[in-house]
Amino acid sequence: MEKLQISLAAARVNAGLTQEEVAKNMKISKNTLVNWEKGTSEPTVTQGLRLSELYNMPLDNIFYH
Repeated sequence: MEKLQISLAAARVNAGLTQEEVAKNMKISKNTLVNWEKGTSEPTVTQGLRLSELYNMPLDNIFYH
């Protein structure tokens, strides 16, 4: 789970987005995104696909980097 949290946070920062911007675009709470980035929960596949679009990265780069 540690790699996932690092990749999610790094991908967001590299995309130049704040947690607030991502949460608003994803229609989730900021707390949900924080939990994903901390590794206490994980996004669904559908949410992961949306993240890859937002971050302009292939899905496997975000989750298997």
